[in-house]
Amino acid sequence: METAPDIWFPHLGIEIQALNRVAISVFGFNIYWYSLLIILGALAGFFMALREAKRTGQNPEHYYELFSLGIVAAIIGLRLFFVAFNWEMYRHNPLQIITGIRTGGLAIYGGIIAATIAVFIISRVRKLNIWLMLDTAAPSFVLGQAIGRWGNFFNREAFGGFTDNIFAMRILPEQIRVSISPELLAQTVNARGAEYIQVHPAFLYESLWNFALFAALTLYRPRKKFNGEVFWLYLMGYGFARFFIEGIRTDQLLIWGTEIPISQVMSALAFVAALIAIILIRRKSTD
Repeated sequence: METAPDIWFPHLGIEIQALNRVAISVFGFNIYWYSLLIILGALAGFFMALREAKRTGQNPEHYYELFSLGIVAAIIGLRLFFVAFNWEMYRHNPLQIITGIRTGGLAIYGGIIAATIAVFIISRVRKLNIWLMLDTAAPSFVLGQAIGRWGNFFNREAFGGFTDNIFAMRILPEQIRVSISPELLAQTVNARGAEYIQVHPAFLYESLWNFALFAALTLYRPRKKFNGEVFWLYLMGYGFARFFIEGIRTDQLLIWGTEIPISQVMSALAFVAALIAIILIRRKSTD
């Protein structure tokens, strides 16, 4: 009898056995894939920003400073944004805010806000053009997001409701750490002697979109019309996709006392603000 895989993409013919959340263990201290992939994404983004800084004649040292400040700020922002909209989870054990960060519980808009603030601080202190720095960093932001999203895969989270499309993903419910909706449990799939939930891999949709957005921004950047345009296009492109992807997720962060997903609101605001900024700046430049 064939073994039931931990994760299964039946229509793609992909089966993954014994998927472990722990990447390595050093003297009993577990290092999770979730953490490693976020670090890998940050490093990949950093080296891409360095490359662009050299191409455009900027001082790479400023990006070493930005990386040092930005990585700390981004992690704090990622965590605090998640905690703010999940306070009931931590109010009786606030130490978990710090100790639980390696295994999950980060919200990307907190990281985007914090990283942008880091760029603002460095540009003000060093008297640099903040919009040029944001254009240099924007594709790096989205590349880091594209890679970091795979931490959700290892954590078996950031998925949507039931689907039978080509990307449908089957997961063993007992291996999932987030709550599973009654609707999903009512549509379980029995295969190879195991019971699965079959879901939209929302993390995969977002990661693929982010890789495509990274490529588009990188190709467009040498042709930009004004400093800041690439950053606004990043917010616009990411906000557009995240708005719809967030709509299918089952683990949404909700605005307090409502059923409104905060990430959908942030995505809509990012898209509209970026669109208005691009229109106004381009119109001003033609006056």
